[in-house]
Amino acid sequence: MKLQPDNPGGLNTFTAYGEGYVSVNGIRHNCNLAVLPERLIPDWTQATFATLGVADFELLASLDADIVLLGTGQQLRFPSPDLLQPLIRAQKGLEVMDLPAACRTYNVLMAEGRKVAVGLLLA
Repeated sequence: MKLQPDNPGGLNTFTAYGEGYVSVNGIRHNCNLAVLPERLIPDWTQATFATLGVADFELLASLDADIVLLGTGQQLRFPSPDLLQPLIRAQKGLEVMDLPAACRTYNVLMAEGRKVAVGLLLA
């Protein structure tokens, strides 16, 4: 049984993920990146989870998305509330999850036509 609608052509979809990588539309990426249905931002940040800064969240807050996801690698970790100020000012919520859950959630929301963005930390 098919649980998701077909992906409209040309939109970014996660096609695979694993330890230290994700594939978007069949192309493998080994760096942190931000993904929106119609835009891909390689090297969204050079930070690790421990070194995330306000500037990293300012970029996420500036994206044309109603829903922002943060994939924190293979382990679920929550950023410091101080870092979330740019999203709060932009009146955007943040859902934090591990990388596999972030990829799956993004695919479902994107397929529903939602304005979603995801920032992924692969390291």
